[in-house]
Amino acid sequence: MAASSTSATRATRAERPARVPSKKTKLNEIDKSRRIPENGALTPWLFVLPAIVVIVVFFIVPFINTLRLSFTDSTMLKAGDFIGIENYIKMFNDPRLQTALLNSSLYVVCVVPCMVILPLILAALVSGKGRVMAFFRTSFYMPVVMSSVIVGLIWTNLLDSRGLVNSIFQALHWISEPIPFLTDRWLLLFSAMLVTIWTGLGYYMVIYLSALANIDPSLYEASQLDGCGPIRQFFHVTVPGVRSTMMLIMLLSSIAAFRVFNEIYVLTGGTGGTGGEDLTMSMLIKREGTGLQARTGYAGAISMLMFVILGTLIVIQNIVQRRNDRNA
Repeated sequence: MAASSTSATRATRAERPARVPSKKTKLNEIDKSRRIPENGALTPWLFVLPAIVVIVVFFIVPFINTLRLSFTDSTMLKAGDFIGIENYIKMFNDPRLQTALLNSSLYVVCVVPCMVILPLILAALVSGKGRVMAFFRTSFYMPVVMSSVIVGLIWTNLLDSRGLVNSIFQALHWISEPIPFLTDRWLLLFSAMLVTIWTGLGYYMVIYLSALANIDPSLYEASQLDGCGPIRQFFHVTVPGVRSTMMLIMLLSSIAAFRVFNEIYVLTGGTGGTGGEDLTMSMLIKREGTGLQARTGYAGAISMLMFVILGTLIVIQNIVQRRNDRNA
């Protein structure tokens, strides 16, 4: 009797129709099949793959191609043949390169200290709250978002022999003849430095503002209790609190100053000054590497020299940064 009931139960189960999975169950199964295993070795690489592709396509491949061109006599119209280090020998005997290297080095020496110190002072002055401070922060940042062409036109009109600066100086009887800001070699170079500093102040000011926000307010309160005024607070609290940021800005501004192009190009109309006396490294590369008469192989050699100089600069500043961090 028991056996017959068991067989009947099995027969009933067999006769039941198979359970049809719901739509939600199917979607969950599809989603699981598409998921990347959480512990898979491939997952981290998929996240960094877009960055790797960008670096390879826009940095590594052009670098290798430039390095290859620097050992050839290629021009814009022909591929060229391998000539060894002739471009490098020719480069070091080129007086234009010596001029460009001198101008770019002077740019770094004069601009970088201003870019490190002036934005910090500016950030300390406008770091307060309120609409007035917000207005000044916005005003100082405006040159950063301006087109380089607009900036060049503004300063060209200001510094021209008939421009606003010379007109004011002559009206005040400070000068009898217009100052040749845009024609004299050294005045033109320092005028371009002034434009670079004016343009970059707001950018580095914002970086300093973020660093100032991370300084513990209790340090300022303690210094006030000790009788420190604003100036002593600046040197004993603010400067030590943003020392690492100062090193970062020194690195960024050094690279930007050595690679300067827009300011001098716009102020000189692309000529690099009278007889090319105000050429910089970037302008020389552009002059040699573009146009129908371009010597792309020679321009590649100059580019590699510039890469070595900037790389050395970065390494030196990183070493100094690490030593400062250890001594801190």
